[in-house]
Amino acid sequence: MAMRFKPLLSVSAPLHHFNYYCPQPISYFSKESQFRISAAKMATTSEPQTKTPPSQTKIIDSHLHVWASPQEAADKYPYFPGQETTLPGNVDFLLECMAEAGVDGALIVQPINHKFDHSLVTSVLNKYPTKFVGCCLANPAEDGSGVKQLEHLILKDGYRAVRFNPYLWPSGQQMTNEVGKAMFSKAGELGVPVGFMCMKGLRLHLSEIEKLCTEFPSTVVLLDHLAFCKPPTNDDESLAFSELLNLSRFPQVYVKFSALFRVSRMPFPYQDLSNIFSQIISSFGANRVMWGSDFPFVVPECGYKGAKEAVSLIANQVPLSSSELEWIMGKTITQLFQGQWIQS
Repeated sequence: MAMRFKPLLSVSAPLHHFNYYCPQPISYFSKESQFRISAAKMATTSEPQTKTPPSQTKIIDSHLHVWASPQEAADKYPYFPGQETTLPGNVDFLLECMAEAGVDGALIVQPINHKFDHSLVTSVLNKYPTKFVGCCLANPAEDGSGVKQLEHLILKDGYRAVRFNPYLWPSGQQMTNEVGKAMFSKAGELGVPVGFMCMKGLRLHLSEIEKLCTEFPSTVVLLDHLAFCKPPTNDDESLAFSELLNLSRFPQVYVKFSALFRVSRMPFPYQDLSNIFSQIISSFGANRVMWGSDFPFVVPECGYKGAKEAVSLIANQVPLSSSELEWIMGKTITQLFQGQWIQS
């Protein structure tokens, strides 16, 4: 089934000086330019109806986490109090899983285990600069310090995306408060996508997302894990999914087809997702959809390799063209993060 791709938003942001974090303007401008998203037109071509991406296409995981091993946590990278874990999530284990599954690169999302201490993830990004891109965690502190922290993480530490977790906002406040708007706007200026984690349901946060997208159209948005919309079984769930599809009217909104075990009502290979997957592709276009595993949480569910294989199995049910599957498995996110995971 061939589908028409919708054009990507053309994001063009003015350059600004941040001398506190970048004392050398020449190197600063060079660095900032790599964060700005080039939204080149994506043209479709007629291709054979194969069900796996061509071998030359890099497979990129749009959503996973790493955290310290127990020894690393004891020695250098402590867990945030109350967020300790026994689930293995160290980078060596991740690299083994990626090698086995044939995954070439990934976007690492700062885990709650370390909360606003990004030192562990930063060390991984520094060690493997061509394999990983970092997504930092927005700090919505009421004093507004999170804006400077965001600038620091992007301009100094090289993060290229930021996650908004609405459940970290002060009680009674929303992501559209003064601090939230300042961080969302700054992300747009720097060409940094904002990911939303709507774990308790899209409808709780829909008005905030719509307001931010309307007010700041230059900020690219990533909806984690299908915005936690499961295959609808009642009117409320049907409405939530319709509202997710309706967000496609904002050209800057992308959807992560990720953490399938969280949104499916069935065991691997999560075949009940085929219908909503098809509708997501129809509404957004494959060039605004990207696969993600949610490592390491996915490992005890279906294994890391299974997380990748599930997408092809679901795609067989839709079905998708090889071109569409190529976008979803790596081309979309590679296009977003220009200069990373260069195709060979």
